[in-house]
Amino acid sequence: MALGAGIVVFVLVVFVLSGLKVLNEYERAVVFRLGRLAPHRGPGVTFVIPFLERMVRVDLRTVTLDIPPQDVITRDNVSVKVSAVLYFRVVDPSRAVTEVADYLFATLQLAQTTLRSVGGQTDLDDLLGQREKLNARIQEIVDAQTEPWGIKVTLVELRNIDLPQDMQRAIAAQAEAERDRRAKVIAAEGEYQASQRLAEAAEIMGKNPIAIQLRYLQTLVTIAAEQNSTIVFPLPIELLETIISRRSGDTQKGS
Repeated sequence: MALGAGIVVFVLVVFVLSGLKVLNEYERAVVFRLGRLAPHRGPGVTFVIPFLERMVRVDLRTVTLDIPPQDVITRDNVSVKVSAVLYFRVVDPSRAVTEVADYLFATLQLAQTTLRSVGGQTDLDDLLGQREKLNARIQEIVDAQTEPWGIKVTLVELRNIDLPQDMQRAIAAQAEAERDRRAKVIAAEGEYQASQRLAEAAEIMGKNPIAIQLRYLQTLVTIAAEQNSTIVFPLPIELLETIISRRSGDTQKGS
């Protein structure tokens, strides 16, 4: 009798221990009792009745899904390869298990097809320059499709856009031409401003002859500081005018 009772106790202990499950804070247990869905359990210690209940662990943490490069033909008929990263998490463990066979694989396939579809409806310039808008659009579409599966897509980011070699050269040439254009515009603007300042300075000096003489002196100081062997002495314009007027008077008297 004692031996039989011991065996029964041992079997009960094994039975209880085999049904005890420990779930982490980020895990939930989706339980099926005789094939029917029961409310999910966790976190912490839970008991699953052996032979009657089956448990599926579901991770609630955010999952990073790498979308491999996809061949995309843009709306302006340019073939590119586009890769992206998708972030999602399970918000309803029961639906993630019962509504789709493999939610990771299904989400990846949906993200790939959506990336190709959205890229095919977009021009190359928008694909390169409006990534945030495309990210939001892809996220919205994928999130709407995965919502019945109990999955929430939190973020989609385009990672790489690989262009053909001829298109890369064309874009580089366009960028170089744009830089040259900006440089010429800036140089022309600088010349225009400099000419305005010179005109204002000439007007001021024309009203004040003393300013011209001071400018002559400054020029002499600059030339002398450079240790040149030849010094050009600027002759005042007023002196030239006086000499010319005197010669004209002497010529008139002689005639």
